[in-house]
Amino acid sequence: MSSSRDAATDAGRITRVGVVGAGQMGSGIAEVCARAHVDVLVWEPTRELTTIGRSRILQSLDRGVSSGKITEREREQAALRLRFTTDLGDFCDRQLVIEAVVEDEAAKSAVFRQLDEVITDPGAVLATNTSAIPVSALGGCTARPERVLGMHFFNPVPVLPLVELVSTPETGTAVRDRAEAFAEQVLGKQVVHSADHAGAVVNALLVPYLLSAIRMAASGHATAEDIDRAMVLGCAHPMGPLALADHVGLDTVKLIAEAMHAEFGEPLYSPPPLLVSMVESGRLGRKTGQGFHSYPAPRAMARAAR
Repeated sequence: MSSSRDAATDAGRITRVGVVGAGQMGSGIAEVCARAHVDVLVWEPTRELTTIGRSRILQSLDRGVSSGKITEREREQAALRLRFTTDLGDFCDRQLVIEAVVEDEAAKSAVFRQLDEVITDPGAVLATNTSAIPVSALGGCTARPERVLGMHFFNPVPVLPLVELVSTPETGTAVRDRAEAFAEQVLGKQVVHSADHAGAVVNALLVPYLLSAIRMAASGHATAEDIDRAMVLGCAHPMGPLALADHVGLDTVKLIAEAMHAEFGEPLYSPPPLLVSMVESGRLGRKTGQGFHSYPAPRAMARAAR
């Protein structure tokens, strides 16, 4: 009897994954999948962007070797499991597709419409890594919203152990269970579940904290350096809130805040004017070299990161 159950489990195991987008998050997702012995196909719209995405992943794998987290052989094997394409039609055989394009509802909706047309596996899972856009809106772009859910990873993906699974009222139980099994058993991540609300669990708690720190800096209450130093030394946080906002990306923080404000109407969630002006001026944090703090000038490939 147990062998029958094992065979059924193996038959349902996800071994072919597609990742839409090879920016900061997509490349990390692709890397952890490849390191977990999964066949990974990554999409970007141009050959130039696929080259940048591949370079980003290989550099991360190299850092893993340098730090002793993976061996040179594991690095080579992971690289061999990665393929790249500019045609979403190549995703037709994927069992799981994780969308990680720019945080824009129109762009994500277009991806889901195309995936809905090309995916042939009736049990395939379509996931989005969005942290702000309603998953139900993306599911509504498909003919089968029951196979759509959120799989929200955290940056840097190879390091942070959490995945938030965001289910809509339409998400099928089997789809949720299959995604959870993949995240836990294949990728070795830990899973928390959330209903389909802006920010899910982590960002719904984190972003108001970041916005409060931004308002504190804007008011002259304390400098950015002292705000961050206070939270690191006084609360044992590994990183201060303004440094963390820089790390996440100030544009991303603004987008999540806007989505939460639109959904809940709480003034606390409204992006502070300082944040808005910084984003408008292109000071997005670490990825542009300038935010609340200054960082080494980003490489040319980093400018394409999302």
